[in-house]
Order: sequence, then structure tokens, then C-alpha cells
Amino acid sequence: MEGRVMSEWAAKRFWAEARVTEAEGRFGVALDGRAVRTPAKAPLQMPTQAMAEAVAAEWDAQDGTIDPMSMPVTRSANAAVDKVGALRAEVIEMIAAYAEADMLCYRAERPESLVARQAEAWDPYIAWAREALGLDLQTTAGLIHVDQPAGTLQRASDLLAQESDFALAALHDLVSLSGSFVLGLAVARGRAGAKEIWPVSRLDELWQAEQWGADEEAESLAATKAEAFAHAERFLALARRDDAG
Repeated sequence: MEGRVMSEWAAKRFWAEARVTEAEGRFGVALDGRAVRTPAKAPLQMPTQAMAEAVAAEWDAQDGTIDPMSMPVTRSANAAVDKVGALRAEVIEMIAAYAEADMLCYRAERPESLVARQAEAWDPYIAWAREALGLDLQTTAGLIHVDQPAGTLQRASDLLAQESDFALAALHDLVSLSGSFVLGLAVARGRAGAKEIWPVSRLDELWQAEQWGADEEAESLAATKAEAFAHAERFLALARRDDAG
């Protein structure tokens, strides 16, 4: 089973029991006593029992051919080990780059109805980022790039450096899917939940739909992204659950 468990996705279920294991404060999952490994063949060692239980439940739910798309927690945990763990500095840089051109900083010049709606929805988060996170972000009207203070960008990187690999895997999705470093951190820091934040991140799209009607293909894609956004919030909670309680 070394390396086989997560690499042969076309395989059918070959185990009777998925069980959580623990060793030195880390948690894994064993299939009939054989440890689950990541696609890169690393041991899948997780930070909390809650996450390991969620992964075990996904394996237990497999019936017949293994379907990785039905195993989102397992896939995110694999990414935390194989991708974030191997490229931590690059991942931090990638996420922090969103603070340099945060969506919330670029406002419409017109019409007034959209300008007012952006200010009402986005200004509270800009203020929260300044007060709670120490991020002094500059806003502008139009699409011309506005330089952010060097201290703000360094602060964004420092905030991410405090996080575990598993939290960074979730933060990557929270930030990239919303298009906003501030909104991603707002979910991560409990300022608001994913369900509340998601429409804030889509304000411009929703306004356009009100004016010209919804596009079915765009709405379908947005629904898929909303599901991924909600999963990232759940995965982050799983990564931190045991610390919280």
C-alpha cells in the first residue's frame, strides 16, 4: 500500500475499515492497518484528529471505484503535504501578492449606484484590515495600478508565515477564489463566514447581472467556486479545531 493508496485512483475499494491513527501528536488514516499516503508517497500526517476523522469518513464512503472528487478533505490534505510543504515560501509569496492588487482597492468610477454599493460593502473590510490586521491598503477609482506601502506588503507575508501548511492550503483557496487578500483573511480570522463573504467578492458580477440579466454559464461557474470557497473555510476549521478546543 506504500504509495498505492492515493496514486491509483482508478482502483476499486480494497479495504474493509478506515481508521484514524495517532503518533507523536499527528494524525493519519490507515486502511486495514496500512497507512494512507499522498500522491507523492509522503505519509499523510494531519494536525488534528477532526481532520483525520473527516478523511477517514471520505474513505469509508467509497463504494466500488475510488472517486477522488468525492474526497475534498483528502485532496486538500494531500495538497498541504505535497505542495505547500514542499513550496512553502513560494505559496506564501503567491498568496501575499493578492494584497498588492486587492480587488477591494479598485473601485468603479461610475455609475453612482455601483460606486455607492462598492463603498457600502467593501469599505468596512478595508477598515477591518487596517484595524485588526495592520494592513494599510490604499484604494483608487479605475484600473490604474496603485502601489501599496512596502510595510503593508511585508505585513501580509508576515501574517501568512504564522500559519501552518494546512492553513495555508485553505488560505490559498479563500484568497484566490475571492480575488481578495482581505476577504480571504476575513473568513480565516472569523470576521465573517464564507456564506456572507462570497457575494461580497462577486459584487460587480451581481450588479452586472441586475442590469443585463444573469449568464447561465457564468452562474454555474460561480456556484462551483462558491462550493470550493465553502470547503476551504471548512478545511481551515478542521486544521485548527483541536487547538480551539
